[in-house]
Amino acid sequence: MTKYILTFALCALSILGFSQVPQEVDTRHYDIIDAVSAERLESDIRTLAGFGTRNTFSDTVSNTRGIGAARRWIKAEFDKISEECGGCLEVFYQKDYVTKEGNSRVPKDAWVVNVVAIQKGIDYPNNHVLMSGDIDSRASNTMDYETDAPGANDNASGMAGTIEAARVLSKYKFKNSIVYVGLSGEEQGLFGGAGLAKYAQEKEWNIIGILNNDMIGNIEGVDGVIDNRTFRIFSEPVPPTETERERTMRRYYGGEVDGISRQLARYVHNQVQTYMPEMNPMMIYRLDRFGRGGHHRPFNDLGFAGIRIMEAHENYNRQHQDIRVEDGIEYGDVVEGVNFGYAKKLTAVNAISLAGLAWAPPAPQNVGIGGVVEPSAKLAWDEVEDDNIVGYKIYWRLTTSPTWDNFRYVGKVNEHTLEGIVIDNYYFGVAAVDKNGNESVVVFPERVIR
Repeated sequence: MTKYILTFALCALSILGFSQVPQEVDTRHYDIIDAVSAERLESDIRTLAGFGTRNTFSDTVSNTRGIGAARRWIKAEFDKISEECGGCLEVFYQKDYVTKEGNSRVPKDAWVVNVVAIQKGIDYPNNHVLMSGDIDSRASNTMDYETDAPGANDNASGMAGTIEAARVLSKYKFKNSIVYVGLSGEEQGLFGGAGLAKYAQEKEWNIIGILNNDMIGNIEGVDGVIDNRTFRIFSEPVPPTETERERTMRRYYGGEVDGISRQLARYVHNQVQTYMPEMNPMMIYRLDRFGRGGHHRPFNDLGFAGIRIMEAHENYNRQHQDIRVEDGIEYGDVVEGVNFGYAKKLTAVNAISLAGLAWAPPAPQNVGIGGVVEPSAKLAWDEVEDDNIVGYKIYWRLTTSPTWDNFRYVGKVNEHTLEGIVIDNYYFGVAAVDKNGNESVVVFPERVIR
């Protein structure tokens, strides 16, 4: 009876001209978090580490050792998931040929092979949100493709998390497509990411963003800190593909920390604060760790939004190290160095972020802002043609704040004036929101309203 009364009330409000208000949260995200399994992650990490080495140039013929066995196993897992969801995943290899010439970390010519699984969206199949992990591992010498390099944390943890996210999210239907991918050649120069980014560009994918997971299982830092709650989100400030006009506009209107990758990072941060408040996401204003790189970078290079999600406290004794003991110190990236409960948490972070983006309506376009020498700020945008949109949120924050701290829900309109909010003191953005409370990424204004 209560359900019918509520339905009648909502219909009455609609008749009277009141717009529907979105839910505060989408409770399906809590179910997704609970469905992620630490036990399955442990099993997958042990399996991947058990291939001995997954160096990109290692054995491709053996069924028990090397990169070939690893990628076939990953594909088989995606195929199994697809079979269980009635063929909901399109699973395939994507590959590029890499040669020694001009590549200092390539010991021999070889195919760099990625494993891709696409869960097609119902409404917008060409809109893609990606989660990636790296298939390959390395020993102390990156050119050594024969020595054991189990790569349990770097990066069996990220690869296992990607497979686990596919298991969980394949139970749901989404508006936008989700791509789960294992990338190869990371340790030799980000070749797998570069190949897939080019593939996506050639296929004219509209990429909402890529969540690159590289090392999500270590909680004991080389600095002695033990922390199973904190993780880092790396993002570049603005795309390297921006135009000279866009750079010039930033000088006058701001936005030097508001590129598409930074908005993607803020989206993940907000999802965690909303659905996993026990976690402590760190927004790192840098493309990657100091002077280093990850597989989101090739996507950034082509102008796509991309971030890196990883542990907060690294242990360098367990990275890129031959397995050995020296002066009483154990070296090597072995399974014993992985905390599976922590990997579960960061996998859940990815899963709710993927789901939120895949359920969300398209982001508003042509966002403009005005309010020069006025005691108010006006935002305008092109309305998104989507029946599931109930309205838009205008966000604003102090220019020194890393996150969107204030918002106003303005309903299903295409402009709104924030009275008493002086444009000079804040940054602003607009997001589309559906009835379940899932939002698009916030869009920073790209034009000025005179």
